[in-house]
Amino acid sequence: MAAPSMHLNLFIMGCGHHKAAWRHPESAVERLGDIRYYEALARTAERGKLDAVFFADGHAASNVAGGPQWFLEPLTALSAMARATERIGLISTVSSTFFTPFHAARMLASLDHISGGRLGWNLVTSMFDSEARNHGWEAMPPHEVRYARAEEFAETVLALWDSWADDALRLDRHGQFADPHKVRPIQHHGEHFLVDGPLTVPRPPQGHPVLFQAGASEPGRDLAARYAEAIYAVAYDLPSAQAYYRDIQARVKAAGRPPVSIMPGLVTYVASTEAEARARQRELDELLPTEDSLRQLGQFIGQDCRGWALDAPVPSLPPLSAFSGPKGRYATILRIIESEKPTLRQLLGRLAAGGGHCTLVGTPEQVADEMQHWVEQGGADGFNLMPPSLPGSIEDFVDQVVPVLQARGLFRRDYVGHTLREHLGLARPAA
Repeated sequence: MAAPSMHLNLFIMGCGHHKAAWRHPESAVERLGDIRYYEALARTAERGKLDAVFFADGHAASNVAGGPQWFLEPLTALSAMARATERIGLISTVSSTFFTPFHAARMLASLDHISGGRLGWNLVTSMFDSEARNHGWEAMPPHEVRYARAEEFAETVLALWDSWADDALRLDRHGQFADPHKVRPIQHHGEHFLVDGPLTVPRPPQGHPVLFQAGASEPGRDLAARYAEAIYAVAYDLPSAQAYYRDIQARVKAAGRPPVSIMPGLVTYVASTEAEARARQRELDELLPTEDSLRQLGQFIGQDCRGWALDAPVPSLPPLSAFSGPKGRYATILRIIESEKPTLRQLLGRLAAGGGHCTLVGTPEQVADEMQHWVEQGGADGFNLMPPSLPGSIEDFVDQVVPVLQARGLFRRDYVGHTLREHLGLARPAA
């Protein structure tokens, strides 16, 4: 039986996904406003033959003293990164709560043209009131309203991309620029949006830029099952990944669609020995501001932990059934304590780099072993890589782990296509 082929994305976040990465003496914190930093990250990912690079997005500046979170606007950055690369896919989050369908469809279609068919968009509904207050609202709309809007948003964007036929352009200097019979208004008059169309941009090279989603809640999973062509997921361990995978694929099948690729987030610390990899992890953990980290943990677990010994095992916590706060993150913390038996300092570092996402620490072979196990056991089709520090951690992964995956036949040695759809094995939608 042939080994399954993985999909791998680089999730770019500031100086890395560890909250203390920017404090490291060798961090790139001074370069976060320099587009050449992001272009170099994309070229490293392309050198490793990864499917794509991905930007999340946020619409509020929170704890600016605590480290970088947002800097350059993602779609603007991807426009430059498209010119600095040739094959790597380029994915950005777009909020259906804060954008309009016409605006999003126009920008994403333009970037698909600029990149030669390498664009993807991660559809989110956003979640924080602080973001809403930057867009004219006192608070976020209710959960069910956000998801109803997101569904209508997706339908409208897809219709706008289809408003130009593939062969609409005539480019006849003595006649028509485009055939008016092949450029159609969409006349969408819905509950949330009124969009006549057609789009001002001819049909994107991919037909539709690839639609990603990260459904976790019930409405989110349903939305992902109906529209997503690939899905980002959160899974601490293989059993939780398998449960999510089975649930999503069942919903996708019920929606009458073929299976979609599911890519959990993955944090990796890689070195030539496991001891060296753990030393790299510890080096970042020790840069965390202790007081802030303990205060945040106290919010997660519903008790004051500032008096606990940092290098002693985490004290026993109440069972999930006795916890009255948000249960998802608390359940993850309980699983980390049970399976890893960390010291308090290690737990703080674990939560600071990826939170509830899977974290692997070890040699290239050890990391590749576990990634292969997840794919072969039905927990993932690949991974959304969340390097704890950038650029170092992604360079380590590309130079050390990717060759192991390639040698095992688990990952491509070169690109076979030019578009993101081709990298993901997705058909181009008909107009």
